Amino acid sequence: MKVLVVGSGGREHALVWKIAQSPLVKKIYAAPGNPGIAELAECIEIGADQIDQLRQFASDQKVDLTVVGPELPLVHGIVDSFQAVGLKIFGPSREAAKLEGSKAFSKNLMAQAGVPTAAFQVFDNVAEAKRFIVDREPPFVIKADGLAGGKGVLIAHSCEEGVKVVNQMIQDRLFGDSGKLVVIEEFFTGDELSVLLFTDGERVLTLASSQDHKRVFDDDQGPNTGGMGAYSPCPFVSDQELNEIVDKAARPVVQELARRGTPYRGLLYVGIMMTRSGPQVLEYNVRFGDPEAEAILPRLKTDIVPIMMEVASGKLKTQSLEWDLRPCITVVIASDGYPGSYKTGFEIKGLDQAKLQDVCVFHAGTARGPSGAITTNGGRVFSVSALGESFKEARDLAYRTVKNISFEGAFYRNDIGKKVFEKTEVK
Repeated sequence: MKVLVVGSGGREHALVWKIAQSPLVKKIYAAPGNPGIAELAECIEIGADQIDQLRQFASDQKVDLTVVGPELPLVHGIVDSFQAVGLKIFGPSREAAKLEGSKAFSKNLMAQAGVPTAAFQVFDNVAEAKRFIVDREPPFVIKADGLAGGKGVLIAHSCEEGVKVVNQMIQDRLFGDSGKLVVIEEFFTGDELSVLLFTDGERVLTLASSQDHKRVFDDDQGPNTGGMGAYSPCPFVSDQELNEIVDKAARPVVQELARRGTPYRGLLYVGIMMTRSGPQVLEYNVRFGDPEAEAILPRLKTDIVPIMMEVASGKLKTQSLEWDLRPCITVVIASDGYPGSYKTGFEIKGLDQAKLQDVCVFHAGTARGPSGAITTNGGRVFSVSALGESFKEARDLAYRTVKNISFEGAFYRNDIGKKVFEKTEVK
C-alpha cells in the first residue's frame, strides 16, 4: 500500500520511521518532509497547510492512507476534505479537532462531560478579564484560545503580570487572532503526564505513558516551548492509574463528541497534571505529541499501520499493543533564541557519528543547503531518542549522542529524565 505523511518535523520523521517498518507498506510519500525523512520516503513539495493540493496528490497517486502529523491542517479540515472524495485519512474531523483548535471549546466540553480540570473563565474583553484577575489570588494560567505552536500558555505570578499578559493577548494580539479569546484558569502544581490513545469514536486503545519537558531551560525555567525532551514510560504512574486517567479524562470526551454527532477518530493526546487532589486535565491535542512521539514510537513493537487503517475506517479492532520494555529518553537540540526569534542556515556536523545502535536521530528543523550539506531550518532542529536497559543507560546514550551533533548556536536541556531519579527508585 501507499502512505502519505503530512508534515515536516521530528514527530513526522518518527511516524515515517515507524510506518516504514510495516510489511504492508510499499511506498511512503511525505509532504513536505525534511532531509531525514527523505532517507525513508519520497518528499513532495506541498506544504502541510495546502489541503487542496494534498488531496489532489493523494487522489492522483492512489494513496491508500494519509497520516496527518501537525494540528493546523486538522483544525482547518483536511480530514473532511479527504473523506469527501473517498480518501482514507487518519485524524479527527474539523469539528472534533476543535478540542485543540479552541481552548474555550475544549474547556466547555470538559465541563459538559464531567472531566476533572481547572476552574476557568473565557474572555474577549480586556476590562472584564482585568476585573476577574484583580479579584483573585495569583498565580493564574492564561491561555490563548487558538493555536500558538505550543507557546500560547503563560503563567502570571501576580495580578499585575496577569493584566499585562491579558493586554498582550487580547489588545496587542501577541498570538494574532489566536488570542482574541483568552481562557483564564486556576494554577495547579504537580507532575505533568502525557497520555496518548487511539480511538475510532467509540473504542480506545492506550499507548505507553510519557512525560514532556515544556520549559526551555533546565529545572523547568524559562518560557514554554513546543517541548524540549521527553521520556517513556513514566515510572511513577502505574498501569492502574493510567487506566483510571483514561476512564475519567478521555472516554467521557470521546463519548460526548459521539453524542454530538461528531465522533473523534484519530490519535487523542491528553495532557494531565498529577495533583494532590488527583489527575487534572490541562489540555487535549488532536495528534501525536512532539517530542512524545519520538519517545513512544521507538518502544512500540506492534505494526502501527493496521491500527491507523482501523481507526480511519471507524472500526478499531486491535485490543492490545506490544512494547519494548526498555525505556526511551528523547533530547531536543534547538537553535539559539528558541522559542523566540532564531537564525537558520547553519551547517550541521556530526550526524554520521550519531548513527549508533539503539539511537534514533529524528530531524525536526533541517534543510538541504545549496552545497548539499544539511543545515538548520527551525527552532527545534533534532530529537535524539535512545533506548537503554535502564533509564540511566538510555539517558547516558542520548546525551552521548547529542554531544556528537553540532551547529552554531545549538543548545539543549541537560536534565531530561531527571525527575525519574528524583521521584522513584528507578535507575
